[in-house]
Amino acid sequence: MSEVVKSGRRFGVMRLTDAMGYRLPLAGVVSILHRISGLLMFALLPFILNLLDRSLTSELTFASLQGLVSGWFVKLVILALVWAYLHHFSAGVRHLVMDLHYGLDKHTARKSAVTVLAISLTLTALIGLKLFGVF
Repeated sequence: MSEVVKSGRRFGVMRLTDAMGYRLPLAGVVSILHRISGLLMFALLPFILNLLDRSLTSELTFASLQGLVSGWFVKLVILALVWAYLHHFSAGVRHLVMDLHYGLDKHTARKSAVTVLAISLTLTALIGLKLFGVF
């Protein structure tokens, strides 16, 4: 008889005590980050639309918003939004390709998850360097 059946535990059931030892696969991390980035973009959408509306009102309000955006904290918020957009877009393309039944095996799914992270983080770093005036 199987050890799982002898111990009385059902296969596939993770208890709360087991949660600390469970290691989420990279594809799962990308999927969770996809959801977080979508939530971040949705939550900050009213703020972004308000800034856009105020910036189009007059040259004076545009200049005042330009002064606001020059602060380092606001630049970090903008960089977080840039990452959210880039990651959400890259992971969305990955999910669309997987919906076409390509890359569903474990090895290819891991490679595509690494690709999504590499693309989103590299582009975010480049935009961050531009945003903070390195080049």
